[in-house]
Amino acid sequence: MASITIRRLDDDVKSRLRVRASANGRSMEEEARVILRDAVGREAEPVNLASFIHECFAPFGGVELELPPSEPMREPPDFS
Repeated sequence: MASITIRRLDDDVKSRLRVRASANGRSMEEEARVILRDAVGREAEPVNLASFIHECFAPFGGVELELPPSEPMREPPDFS
């Protein structure tokens, strides 16, 4: 297994890591390994906005809209 050294780590970050490790019953080193494993182990899933919106509103069902009939385009305004 490889080793890593982290230089210039803020004291506040180290302190919060110590507290988090203690709360989880782990050493600081093990807590750092867990955090790194979780952070790099996840594959970023591409977000498809249309699918997301569909999933949010699908339980409410659909709606049928009455569309007005198409008409010929009108003349553009004359600003002269």
